[in-house]
Amino acid sequence: MTKTIDLNCDMGESFGAYTIGDDAAMLELITSANIACGFHGGDPEVIHRTVLQARENGVSVGAHPSFMDLYGFGRRRIAGETPEALKAQLIYQIGAVKALTEAAGARLTHVKTHGALGNMAAEDAELARICVDAVIAVDPTLTFVTLPYSQTMHAAEEAGLHVASEIYADRTYTDEGRLTPRKEAGAVIHDPDQSLAQVLHMILDGHIPTTGGRKLPVKADTLCIHGDNPAAVAVARKLREELERAGIGIAPFRTSAPATA
Repeated sequence: MTKTIDLNCDMGESFGAYTIGDDAAMLELITSANIACGFHGGDPEVIHRTVLQARENGVSVGAHPSFMDLYGFGRRRIAGETPEALKAQLIYQIGAVKALTEAAGARLTHVKTHGALGNMAAEDAELARICVDAVIAVDPTLTFVTLPYSQTMHAAEEAGLHVASEIYADRTYTDEGRLTPRKEAGAVIHDPDQSLAQVLHMILDGHIPTTGGRKLPVKADTLCIHGDNPAAVAVARKLREELERAGIGIAPFRTSAPATA
């Protein structure tokens, strides 16, 4: 049986006078788009345009909510929000992208948390549950895209959401299965050959290689390709070509899920 992988990209992060990434070119290469909801990037016009371009390319549309942190691009760790306030912010973001997606004649299929919110929720069970509850409040059939070995994966599975296990081509992993913090040396992989070798190992062999030499079992559903740097499209094109050359099919992950009680 041919192994397949979904290629996802965080996009729609331009806003106002600022352009971030070449979304149109990236949408010709990926199978799932995670669209910024306006809190770390994006605005209504950008969201709508990105959804339309995704639909034209047959790309699945997802919401990419974050902390309310436009100034820090959603990468600052924000504390002090009440659970009620944060849940409302997430519902607001997911709901906005869902409405614009449906207005464009498409369907929202998934949610993936952005930046500091995603990293913190992966380690914090309470925060993970808030994220999951927000998704369920909007649409319990949405797929939750998250890291394996994370609190968010555990919370989503426990709540009955369908989960897509996400791996990264350009990040290393700790022995606990978490992404190496960006402030640590070697957290980001810059060598294309090293990146490809890691991806093939995770997809074909079913293990995450860690910085401590461990091999953590994983069933990868989707591979994240970052779109916010000038070389992103070229990197994505090369990676897709190499995956197909290795006999790996490129296709969206399953988007149906059991409804929660």
